[in-house]
Amino acid sequence: MPYAPLPFALETERLSLRLWQESDAEGYRRLVSEREGDHASRTSGRPEPDGEPMSLDAALDDIRGARETAPGRGIHLLAMHPRGTDDFLGYCGLVIGRSTIGEPEIAYELLRSAHGCGYATEAAAAVVEAARATGRHRLWATVGSWNAPSFRVLDKLGFRRDRTVVEAEAGEIVWTVLDLA
Repeated sequence: MPYAPLPFALETERLSLRLWQESDAEGYRRLVSEREGDHASRTSGRPEPDGEPMSLDAALDDIRGARETAPGRGIHLLAMHPRGTDDFLGYCGLVIGRSTIGEPEIAYELLRSAHGCGYATEAAAAVVEAARATGRHRLWATVGSWNAPSFRVLDKLGFRRDRTVVEAEAGEIVWTVLDLA
């Protein structure tokens, strides 16, 4: 691999970002449930009854899979917690997503209760610096055109809009880019 791996832990002034632990499963399950509810209302314009919420066993399986595959990929998502606690806030990290391992996407998602506190910006800034340290030269972020809070985070980090595409399931997606070199 031509790039150094992303660290398995990062610290900011207020946050600890670390490789997923089984203790993150309940928070992750809640996050996925919130996301699914948001998706239903965005695509139809009104809240819709969701299917069964993610089970704790399914959340544990996802976390175990992420932990097992992280070393081989060199990029991964990190669970986000207030420093000194085990309170799950969300995640932030690098993924292939719609991009590539050489120019990965930054991804972040927080529980609704953590919105508006600057956590996404703080965590994403730490991940950008860690990505720079891996030797990468560019990061991408793809964001639904409706997601103004994510655009505010990306603007603060220096991402610029590159293009807009329409995807069948996701709708209008804006590609943003940040040159690291």
